[in-house]
Amino acid sequence: MEGKKLDYFKDKLLQKQLSLMKMVQRTEGYGREKEPDIQDVADMAVESYTKEFNFGKSSGDRAILQLIREALDRIKDKSYGTCTNCENVIGPKRLEAVPWTRLCIQCQDLLEKGLLDE
Repeated sequence: MEGKKLDYFKDKLLQKQLSLMKMVQRTEGYGREKEPDIQDVADMAVESYTKEFNFGKSSGDRAILQLIREALDRIKDKSYGTCTNCENVIGPKRLEAVPWTRLCIQCQDLLEKGLLDE
C-alpha cells in the first residue's frame, strides 16, 4: 500500500482510538460512582442493568482498541492491508468500513462460520 493511503488509514485509526479511549474512561467512571441509596426494586433493577450494559459496551470497545493497536503495528511493519490469514490484499471498501480489520472478506466469512481459527 502506498504512503498516502497508509497515512490516511493511520490517521483514521488514531482518531477512532482516541474516541474509544475517551468512551472507555467515561464508562469506567460511571462504574466507579457510588451506588445511590435506592429503595425501589424497579429502580435498583434499572441501575443494575445500566451498569451491566455499560460494562459489556466497555468490553467491546476494549476489544476494538486492541485490534486498532494491532492495525497500527501492521502499518509500522508495512503489512497493513494484507489479510493475516491468506495474505491476499484486503479490499479498499472493507478497509474504509473497518480500518482495524486483519482479515479479508472471504477469511472473515470463514471465521464467522467457525471454519477458521482466530
